[in-house]
Amino acid sequence: MKALITGGGGFLGLAIGRKLRAQGVSVRSFSRHEHPALSGLGIEHRSGDLANAEAVVGAARGCDVIFHVAAKAGVWGPYKEYYQANVEGTENIIQACLKLGIRRLVHTSSPSVVFNGQDMEGVDESVPYPAHFEAFYPETKALAEQRIRAANSPRLTTVALRPLLIWGPGDNHLLPRLAQRARAGQLRRIGHRNTRVDTVHVDNAADAHLLAAQRATPDSAAAGQVYFISQDEPVDTWWMVNQLLAAVGAPAVTRSIPAPAALALAWIFETVHRLAHRPGEPRLTRFVVRELCTSHWFNITAAQRDLGYRPAIAIPQGLTNLRESLR
Repeated sequence: MKALITGGGGFLGLAIGRKLRAQGVSVRSFSRHEHPALSGLGIEHRSGDLANAEAVVGAARGCDVIFHVAAKAGVWGPYKEYYQANVEGTENIIQACLKLGIRRLVHTSSPSVVFNGQDMEGVDESVPYPAHFEAFYPETKALAEQRIRAANSPRLTTVALRPLLIWGPGDNHLLPRLAQRARAGQLRRIGHRNTRVDTVHVDNAADAHLLAAQRATPDSAAAGQVYFISQDEPVDTWWMVNQLLAAVGAPAVTRSIPAPAALALAWIFETVHRLAHRPGEPRLTRFVVRELCTSHWFNITAAQRDLGYRPAIAIPQGLTNLRESLR
């Protein structure tokens, strides 16, 4: 078998590639930039842009399954860039599968596609998409997820996964940003409520993707479905943040700001950023504020039943592994 991983040099993509190679699977990565870690694993690399349909077909040629992990993440930027990467890129992946006769497609989505600004406690996959999105990332990821599900057919089996707050060794996104802001004294607990969140260790998220690929057959219960993926162990939001910060030797978050004040500040930061045409992201956005002052944990019964998913690495073990890797 040969697998294509879009974004194979990223945090999750690399974990999926490592597990596939351990099983003897031939792996190819497709992304805009080369990643030195890939060659050490014996993973072939193809450079290109998801918005380039021809390049996507070239990368997918000869493969039996695609793990579509790549996306434009973040909470700020032009809508066109998010749409091209997340929606048009996903459509190009679907069309490449149909053109080349690739019969299995596993798509990495996000729980943010159903976030409505309120607490989400124990909800399952029946929760609807919100009527309004406060950031282009969840909006375009929701559109991409809908296209993935609609593409499921006897010719192409699709499965979408929604892992939440992926963490662990090799994190090149969430943890470095948290640590940088903590060391600069810029992190504050938002609100005074005790909120709980789901997280998922990167190796558990990778396992879920491999299980989805194995069960991606036209007659399976997983065909055309979407699944929340987590540790199945909701934890206090700020406890988890501080555990991750402690792993890298960064100071804990001890100070707080009321949620209404944080929302007002976020609106100011966004407005100034937009009017001044500043690069990068504002220091705080309303989407992030609402994410941080609400609970997010999900019922993963469907993933357990249809995919056979069980998180092999528990949070204490994962934190120990993270500390050891950083040493």
